Amino acid sequence: MTGDLRQRPIAAQREVKNLLLVLGEKRSVSLEKGKVAAPRRQGVKCHALTAYQPYNRGVMEPLLVEAFRYNKWANLHLLDVCADFTEEQLQMTAPGTYGTIASTFFHMLAAEQRYIRRLGGGEPQINERDMPFPGIAALREHAVRSGDKLIEIAPYVSPDEAHETSRPREGTVVLHSGVVVVQALHHGNDHRTHICTILGHHGLTYGDMDVWAYGEATGGIVKVEAS
Repeated sequence: MTGDLRQRPIAAQREVKNLLLVLGEKRSVSLEKGKVAAPRRQGVKCHALTAYQPYNRGVMEPLLVEAFRYNKWANLHLLDVCADFTEEQLQMTAPGTYGTIASTFFHMLAAEQRYIRRLGGGEPQINERDMPFPGIAALREHAVRSGDKLIEIAPYVSPDEAHETSRPREGTVVLHSGVVVVQALHHGNDHRTHICTILGHHGLTYGDMDVWAYGEATGGIVKVEAS
């Protein structure tokens, strides 16, 4: 079927009895009666067209690598934009954002190291909760190391990998590694957007840093010369 997706029929909702993350071993979604669902995932309602599909590791691994290459590139781009900011400029903020530019960078990159720890990649070296702001230059070094580590380990994460952890709101939970991978990508995008909002609010430019700009900068988009 082709045409406007908004005009296509939506499949009726049904109970998915074995909803598994797509970032892992190849498998299909079971809808047969009597199948046992994974803990805390029973009875999840979703449209049949959007239920998780079998995972093709050969396809997903390079896509995850590319996604985390973008994450690293965008972090470094924005850090470089703010590299020569004064202390006063680093304390700028705007309504609806996480906080100041300094606190947002610190939180974003400290959290990135915590995600790496959850994926078995080593202990965090910085913590915004009990350390002073280390400066943009030091955070850039951390961004290089954590960005490279995520590129290295993310493609090998399986949804079957899980561990118990404590969360402030839920208490003890079983956390699946696929969730950590997606959160790491989302978290970076979310807080880079906050920083860009602050810069725009104060009339400061930050250049192009969307995925199109990444493609042009890294050879993913190449202009075809007229013959």
